[in-house]
Order: sequence, then structure tokens, then C-alpha cells
Amino acid sequence: MTKRRELFAAVVLVIVTAIVTVGLVSLTGCSHDKKAMAAAQSEQPAALANPLKPPAQGSIPVAFLLSDGAVMIDFSGPWEVFQDVNIPGRADAGFCLYTVAATKNPIRASGGMKIVPEYTFANAPAPKILVIPAQSAPSAAAKDWIRKVAKNADVVMSVCTGAFVLADTGLLSGKPATTHHSAYVRLASQFPDIQVKPGARFTESGNIATAGGLSSGIDLALRVVERYFGGEAARQTAFDMEYQGQGWMNPNSNAIYAQAFSRDENDLHCPVCRMAVDAKSAPKSAYKGKNYYFCSQAHKQEFDAAPAKFVETGGGK
Repeated sequence: MTKRRELFAAVVLVIVTAIVTVGLVSLTGCSHDKKAMAAAQSEQPAALANPLKPPAQGSIPVAFLLSDGAVMIDFSGPWEVFQDVNIPGRADAGFCLYTVAATKNPIRASGGMKIVPEYTFANAPAPKILVIPAQSAPSAAAKDWIRKVAKNADVVMSVCTGAFVLADTGLLSGKPATTHHSAYVRLASQFPDIQVKPGARFTESGNIATAGGLSSGIDLALRVVERYFGGEAARQTAFDMEYQGQGWMNPNSNAIYAQAFSRDENDLHCPVCRMAVDAKSAPKSAYKGKNYYFCSQAHKQEFDAAPAKFVETGGGK
């Protein structure tokens, strides 16, 4: 019996030791895992810091600048995010949302939806967040209002080609920015003082932020929620929305759009917007011994006016 007990005790000791060892490995990881974890952590963007302080009470005012052609998801995506934020223990809604335009006349958003703006530049409450979706070119009054708002706003954010509206104000000068992947080249050529970041889901610099195309605005809005109320609030908002995207956690998550397009003669892209084109039917220009094909006559004309701006990223052959 004594030998059996000793043998049983030895077996138990071996099992316990194995369990503890496995537990420690799962907690600490092997040396290879540690390196991988460290590398992953080093790749996490500094943007995960940069918190914003919400008011002790009351809601954070969010203005949505609209004009004809405003792209639906560019503003409705962030609108949904901000309206869905629920902070436990907070008496007021996290954010108060409203639309602003040059006049209160109805505007036509993409797809033809008619929207009646709530405020004009003359009477809009001062926002702490300004959302600028893709839309028509800004008027002088719109640019003046954006500059005025930016002086005291926590965040001025563009979505998609709303970056061009923001760039027209000069507020993006010298700053990193992104936009829809079809407009990287145009943004860089029209505003050479902007640090265009192909493949960025969003960028942040001071109180200026830009999102990539369309759905990227949802992630930038979630990122703003995180900056005000923390990661758990952003995660819960995304969960309630049944939004499974995690781009708000990584501003570089649009990396696939930074890849160079093929220059194969059977797989050409417009050098202005990078849209795929068919050499048999597309408008064509020759520059320095190479042919360039375009998605439209308008982009051909833009290229012809300054081809040197586009040749490095164009699809010539």
C-alpha cells in the first residue's frame, strides 16, 4: 500500500507540474511568442492614445456638413455610431447630432434622398465634432465656416473625398491624410503639401482627422468614441450596431488599397483614379513613349494638363 501511495503521489505531482507548466506557457508564451507579441504591440499605432475629455454633463455636439451630392454612408455611418453610444451611469446621451448647410433649402444626397438641413452657417451651434462627407465642392462661405469651427473643435473629420473639402480650407496642409483609394493620386497631385497615406483606414493629426472611403467613416467615428469614452464604449457601440469591422482599432487596416495596381497590358488602370479600364475603348494619351488609358475624358484632360504628376503611379504601357 505504501508503494502504491508513493506511486500515486508521484503521478499526481507529474500531472500538477504539467498543468502548471502549460498554464505558465499560455500566460507568458515561449520566447518566440514573446517576440511575436512584442512585434505586434510595436505595430499598434500611436493613435491608440490621444484621449479626448468629454464634458461632465450634457452631450457632445456633432455637426454634419452637407451639400448636394453628399454621399449617404459617409455621413449616415458616423451618424449611426454617434447616436448609438450609450454610456452607463451618464444621464445625457453621449452625443447630440445635427445637420448644417449653406441654407435650409433641401439638398439632394447621393441616390436622390432629399434632406432638409437643420441649421445654416449663420445659426448653427458650435460643434465639438465636425463631420465632412464626400459632397460638392465647398463654397467660400463653407470653407470660412469650417475654419471657424476648427478653432475650438475637438475633432474635424472628413470621410472619403470629403478630404478634398477639408483640403480646400488649408487645414490639411502639412498633415497626413487619406481618402477613397481611387482618389489618392488626385489628392496628392492637387495638394502636394498634404502627406497622403495610401492604405490608411484613418489618420489623426491634432484635431484634424480623415477617413478612407465610405465605410471607413464608421471606423473613424468609433475611434472618436474610443478617444472620449474608452475602448469598451466603442466595442459595445459596434456590438449593438452588429458591426464586425475592427478598422477603428488599427488606422493602417486599409493596407490592401495601398498595393500597386498591375501594369499588365490586359489589366490597366486609369492613372488619375486607378479605376480599371479597357484599352480597346478607353480614352488614351501618350507621354514619354508610353500609352496611358483613362476611365473618362475628364480624367484624360486632367492627366494631359500635368502628366508628370501621375506617371509614377499610372498604368501606362
